[in-house]
Amino acid sequence: MRFLILGLTAVFLPLSAMAGSSVNYSVNGEEFEGYSAMATGKSKGTVVIIHDWDGLTDYEKKRAEMLATLGYDAFALDLFGKGKLPKSIDENKAMTSRLYKDRERMRSLLIVGLGEAKRASSARTVVIGYCFGGAAALEMARSGSAKDISGYVTFHGGLKTPKGQSYPKDTPPILIAHGGADKAVTMEHVADLSRELEAAGITYEIEVYSGAPHAFTVFDSNRYRKSADKKSWAALREFLKTNL
Repeated sequence: MRFLILGLTAVFLPLSAMAGSSVNYSVNGEEFEGYSAMATGKSKGTVVIIHDWDGLTDYEKKRAEMLATLGYDAFALDLFGKGKLPKSIDENKAMTSRLYKDRERMRSLLIVGLGEAKRASSARTVVIGYCFGGAAALEMARSGSAKDISGYVTFHGGLKTPKGQSYPKDTPPILIAHGGADKAVTMEHVADLSRELEAAGITYEIEVYSGAPHAFTVFDSNRYRKSADKKSWAALREFLKTNL
């Protein structure tokens, strides 16, 4: 066994490092619980994962472990709080609404979570997010306060830019993976973001997968689309290869 000290928390990792470990940390006295999966051997870089609106679940943990098998250190951060997983659509909406209405809190939680990831791995970092997490990843990008980030990736995430916000000129590359049949985040949203990033001179790529609805990467759901999931994962791998 080996161990890492993350803040005041000792996290024990098996030598194989293919099964991840929980990471407890705090923000202003509030407890949070992330998930770390470390690559074996020399890491190719760090990938920070931001969860969907149902909180940090086995889905994000599986994605972290998939990234670890590819040689990346992966850390899934927590935006809701330790043990605070919503149990219904209404609770999902309430917990995400709280963060959308308090962008400063959202940004603070994102930056602290990023800091926990960097305690475990000082490698170059890409931030990715799914659905709500994709919107949060773009919030981090717009904040300009996340340092040493090499890129951002959003999978079927919210793309609207809140009034009064914009992307700094030095924003690193962004990859948007979007479902062409997404009714929650429309192609108009995609076009608006494209125009915004183009005007700001930011490097970006947009991939649109025909017939893919919102949440097309979520395993074992009726929205899962294997083809779109495989293509978007391949796009992520290429993005990581290029930017880390």
